Amino acid sequence: MIESYDKEGALFRIVAVGGTFDELHKGHKVLLITAFKYGENVWIGLCTDEFAKKLRKNHEIASYEDRAKELADFLNDLGVSDRAKIIPLSDPYGPAATSAVIEAIVVSKETEPRARELNSLRLGNGLKPLKIIVIDMVPAEDQIPISTTRIRWGEIDREGKLLRKRIN
Repeated sequence: MIESYDKEGALFRIVAVGGTFDELHKGHKVLLITAFKYGENVWIGLCTDEFAKKLRKNHEIASYEDRAKELADFLNDLGVSDRAKIIPLSDPYGPAATSAVIEAIVVSKETEPRARELNSLRLGNGLKPLKIIVIDMVPAEDQIPISTTRIRWGEIDREGKLLRKRIN
């Protein structure tokens, strides 16, 4: 266990978070840890292989199975597996668009606009909007945000340490 993420201090019963979670890195981990700080339980939408392809990333993406295993291992190391539910995500909104039990969503500044779209959808579905919890992007050593793309291109490692100079 890395640190105690006790559900006793949680503000919400169920918090949602979503992503591709490829090359699970420090930014992903901060996002997930934040979700567990706010939620008694966390529903993690993990992009399916089909949906990940539609996102047109400019790099290879590990298989759903590999990403799910790495995510499950991290949650186990964190000591929160019993509070997590990994859900295949085949669209940008997943169950957060239609589920009345989800109360909040944790997003990065980069994905905050999607959360606002989600709340519009929820209102259209007769549901209360989610509380949107926004985290800052986690910077690498060079103060540029850590991203899977940068890791895949060999610029940085998963902790944001520079491996080579950025080529513009």
